[in-house]
Amino acid sequence: QVQLVESGGGLVQPGGSLRLSCAASRSIFSINYMGWYRQAPGKQRELVATITSSGSTNVVDSVKGRFTISRDNAKNTVYLQINSLKPEDTAVYYCNAKVSMTGSWYVYWGQGTQVTVSS
Repeated sequence: QVQLVESGGGLVQPGGSLRLSCAASRSIFSINYMGWYRQAPGKQRELVATITSSGSTNVVDSVKGRFTISRDNAKNTVYLQINSLKPEDTAVYYCNAKVSMTGSWYVYWGQGTQVTVSS
């Protein structure tokens, strides 16, 4: 079982930056994949970035160069740094964890944090 708690969302002007945090209830070394997804109003949830237990990262092309995923092992926390925010980045951002145990994958979600980009 993994509990995920996101924080760091808010209202920001275009061009601004935010750092989202996702605190896990257990060591992130034991979590195979952690990632960030987002869901804009009226749209499907989409993947933004992932990081593996070994530290390998991936950011989707549509936000590459503006979004960075990282982690702090000591704090069991994964971050999403978002720069040069655009109105189209407005969405609820969700943290996700995937754990492989006894041949099965278990998926966990946080409650989400709202990011609103507006002047």
